[in-house]
Amino acid sequence: MKPVALPPDQRIEPLAKSHPRRAFTSGHPLVDDWLHTKALQNQEKRLSTTKVLIGPTKAIAGFYTLATGQVDFGDLPASEVKKLPRRHLPVAVLAWLGVASDRHGQGLGTTLLASALRDCHAAGRTFAFVAVLLDCVDDGAKAFYSRFDFAELPGHPYRLCLSAARLDAMMAGG
Repeated sequence: MKPVALPPDQRIEPLAKSHPRRAFTSGHPLVDDWLHTKALQNQEKRLSTTKVLIGPTKAIAGFYTLATGQVDFGDLPASEVKKLPRRHLPVAVLAWLGVASDRHGQGLGTTLLASALRDCHAAGRTFAFVAVLLDCVDDGAKAFYSRFDFAELPGHPYRLCLSAARLDAMMAGG
């Protein structure tokens, strides 16, 4: 599995107390509030992990947060649950993804999503899951993730999933 290509002079690293979280502004208050006030605390409690994209100025250009969870068998698309047990199933959760407003339109959302999915794929070699789930904050986010084969969960128009099989295919180059 190849690493995600990053813009020059930028790196992705785990969120740390020293990162200037409160200076980050994505243009979406819920996303900003998560990074400002909750991401580090949830990481310290081992509820999620957040990685930040840092540039040469040390400012946070973007971030994503991953967690694990469960989804009821009946909440997944019928095409995804063939031959699976009828119970709660393990999932990877892309809990948050944000790009700094002054960096919109530079492809960083795609870069961060690729990195998050690579992290999920790597984790899936040790901790199995049936899909990557996420909740969209708005129609723009839904349109963005839909371009990468995320599909709606039945009855939940803003909850999207990407099957583990599709993730495997993506990581294999297909």
